[in-house]
Amino acid sequence: MIAIDRFLSDEQDPKAVEKVIGKLNDLLTTGEEILYLAVQKKPAVNLLPDSIAISNKRIFYCEPGNLGLTMNFKDISWKSIKEVSFKEEFFGSKFICVPQHGENIVTEYIPKVQARKLHQAANQQLEEYKELLRQQKLEENRATASPISLNAQPFAEIPAATPELEQPVIQIAEVVEEPEDETTLKLRKLKTLYDKHLITQEEYEAKKSAILDSL
Repeated sequence: MIAIDRFLSDEQDPKAVEKVIGKLNDLLTTGEEILYLAVQKKPAVNLLPDSIAISNKRIFYCEPGNLGLTMNFKDISWKSIKEVSFKEEFFGSKFICVPQHGENIVTEYIPKVQARKLHQAANQQLEEYKELLRQQKLEENRATASPISLNAQPFAEIPAATPELEQPVIQIAEVVEEPEDETTLKLRKLKTLYDKHLITQEEYEAKKSAILDSL
């Protein structure tokens, strides 16, 4: 059973707190706890006040029904809440919950001190939920990033390019053709006749010797 003493620090109605906490005790899930409880304080008759409870998972709206014989509970999780705010008025404050979808949930006549603490507790839980989402997103991004396979073969090592050796520059001497003399022309013609089998080797040798002897 949840102890109610810590929910009476800001002049909450003890009877209302006891009744609400007794019912909420059966609605909490594993790991869920009530962090703050605010109780409505109407300016005239305050017999059946509404209450708002902040847990680490959601906001509970508690409304008495059937002349206090029953209690109606509505809850909204932090992922469904866009923001919370409060507005101080002459008689207490309005506590406003803005859901991601749908109309705002407005509760009037919340004592000013309780409205401020309710707002503080709710904002803290919203920030923690947003931070949790941010961390989950980071983890998802890391998980979906292309992992490097442990079995992947290492890249073949590319040998460094060896510098090309400079090719030696070959100097080509300019050849100046000299006109052939008469003897050379005779020998060339003689050789051509022999290559074409127009004269025999004996004739070729005899003519060649004659030409050379004439020098």
